Formats: sequence, C-alpha cells, structure tokens
Amino acid sequence: MTNSKLRVLFVSHAYVVGVNQGKLNAIAQTGQVEIGLLTPSNWKALEWNRQFEVEKPYPNIQVYTAPVMFSGRGGAHVYTPWHLWQVLQDFQPDIVQVEEEVFSLCTFELAIWSRITGKPMVVFGWENMDRSLPIARRWVRQFVMNTAKLMLPGNQDGANLLRQWGYTGLMEVMPQMGVDTQLFSPRSPENKSENKNEEFHIGFLGRLVPEKGVDTIFGAARLLKEKGLNTRIIICGSGSYEEVLKQEAQKQQIADLVVWRGSVRHEQAPEAISKFDVLVLPSLTAATWKEQFGHVLIEAMAMGVPVVGSSSGEIANVIARSDLVFPEGESAGLATILERMIRNPNWRQELKQHGMARVNQHYSHERIAERLINLWQPLIRQTSIHAYAMNKS
Repeated sequence: MTNSKLRVLFVSHAYVVGVNQGKLNAIAQTGQVEIGLLTPSNWKALEWNRQFEVEKPYPNIQVYTAPVMFSGRGGAHVYTPWHLWQVLQDFQPDIVQVEEEVFSLCTFELAIWSRITGKPMVVFGWENMDRSLPIARRWVRQFVMNTAKLMLPGNQDGANLLRQWGYTGLMEVMPQMGVDTQLFSPRSPENKSENKNEEFHIGFLGRLVPEKGVDTIFGAARLLKEKGLNTRIIICGSGSYEEVLKQEAQKQQIADLVVWRGSVRHEQAPEAISKFDVLVLPSLTAATWKEQFGHVLIEAMAMGVPVVGSSSGEIANVIARSDLVFPEGESAGLATILERMIRNPNWRQELKQHGMARVNQHYSHERIAERLINLWQPLIRQTSIHAYAMNKS
C-alpha cells in the first residue's frame, strides 16, 4: 500500500446531528485518515415527530447526504441503490464503517458492496438483547456477520450476543461516540460553606421514562432525609413519566427537595452537570430494553463529577467500580453509596480522579480515534495481501 492517507467512509443516521461528529473530527485531525460521511438527508425522529437538517460543523469531514426510504426506522431504512453507489464511486473508500445494527437493511446494502468490491466493512451496533427476529432479518444478520471484517459492539452484552449468533471474527467493545473533554471539562467549584450540613446535590440528566428508574432516587432521598442528611435532587430532562414522578416525590415526602430543570440541550449539559455533587443513572431493565451504555456517565466523569449507577446493562462496565453500582431498583443500596459520599469528602475526591482517568484512558474522542485507527490498519494489510495473492494466481 502507498503512503497515501487511508480513506474511511462512515455510514450512520446518528451523524445528522453535528455534535455527534466529534469522533470523526478527532480521527481526521490525526492527519492519517480522510473521513467521509454518508447520512440521511431526510431523517425523522419518530419519537418526537421531528425532521432533522444535516449539520456540517467540521470542514475536514466530507459529508454526503442522500434520501432514505422508511426514514426514522433504525433497522428498516435503506438508501436508494443509485445514490449509495454514487457516493461510494465518488469517495472511493478503503474501508466502510457502518454504524447501524447488524440486522439493519442499510448495513445489508453495504455488505453487498463489500462483497462485490472486496473492500473491508466494519460494523458498529448497540444491540444488547436477543430479540426475536423474522427469518429474513436473521438471514440478513448472518450475511452481514459473514461479510464484516471487524465488529464493534457498544457493550459487553452485545459482544456476547455476536458470539452467540455465530460471529467468529475480529471484535472490540467500544462506544459509538466518545466525549469531548474540552466541552466536558472540570469546572471550578463554587464557594461552598464549610458547614457540615450543606446541601448535597444529587443529579439526574436524561429522559423521564419508566426504564430510567428516577423514582429509585426519590426512595434513596427519603432514606437520607430520615438520617438528617441535607440533599437536593436536580432533575434535568423531560418525558412521558414526569407527572407520575412528581406524584411519587409527593408520596415519598421529598417533593420539597426536588428541582425540575426541564430538558437540557447538549451544549447546556456541562453547565447542568457542573451543579451536581453526584450524577446518578438508576436505569431499570425492561422486557425490550436495558441500558446500552449511559453516555451521560462519561460526560460527568470527564468533568470530575462522581457517578453512581444501577446494575442494568453496561453501566457497571462503564463505571468500572463495584462500590459505585447498586442493584437496579434498590433505593436502599443507592442511599448507602450516597451516604458514604456525603460523609466522606476524601472518598469523593478519589472518585473524581477515577472518573477523569477512566475517560482519558478509554472514552475521549481522541482515544477512540486512536483505537479505531489501530484496528483498521490490519484490515488494510489483509486486503492488500489478499489482492496481491489473487493477482499472482
């Protein structure tokens, strides 16, 4: 292979939003890779009935847009073949990285291209539950797994599933996106009084839906109140469950301790998190969902804000400290961790350092960029060797 830059085309609906493109920019900034991006021109979030305009904040990413059929449906949307082929012909990628599920029809389209051209395909996916799929989707999943040269599950449960489904190739667990450590950076603590009974701010940032388990925080707050500990709960988010949660706060007799901030835009998140003494992610596993990662955890960790999470899905692996994880739904377990945090400022300081070190080691955009480049290099070497052998035969 020549010394020319590696050309990698990313394909994902997630990158219609500019703030999600930080990883791609970090890869481009290494100077080793030319980055292309194909994302839908007509993506619609069905949950909010909102149409997205494709954002292009980074000039060093070559952005292509094309319409998709079945917009908003993660597993079912497809690009029209002639638009897809035009983009592939124009960008001429060495590798295509598809960040859609392994059973997605969009991933299947790119797998066909990979088979035809012999160019390697990498697939990222979040799926961490073994759902019942129609036979056609199971066939698509098998075709994609047989084609992909590298699988990037976003969590350990996803990695286990891929092996269960029969994938035997190269694999590494990593999230789809890292965290912008310049945006999410430690803030100077505001002047707090030395009063031992000062307010301890317990924060939540996310959707207000049953599976996020916010009522677990209310139960813990009631237990802390009974011990005479002075807490304030800051809820940042909105959703269908908000009124139910307000009633639960009344029932637990802690409604006066709760501040409802409403939904927070991504660029406002660092300011919101900076007001927390701890961020809690108390997710509850449901029949069709468990926590796939918990991106807000690494945002808080990057800012030096300690985090506590339930045992749902990937949370324990992200935090990587068993003393910060409680059994999902158990308010008493959460209260025990929070009480220790309130009473032991030295421990809190240790947790801040743990979180920042873990993000720098695994989860910054720059670190994920480095990990991806290291994974891509052998794929290109294998492709070059295979092409050389084919030409000789």
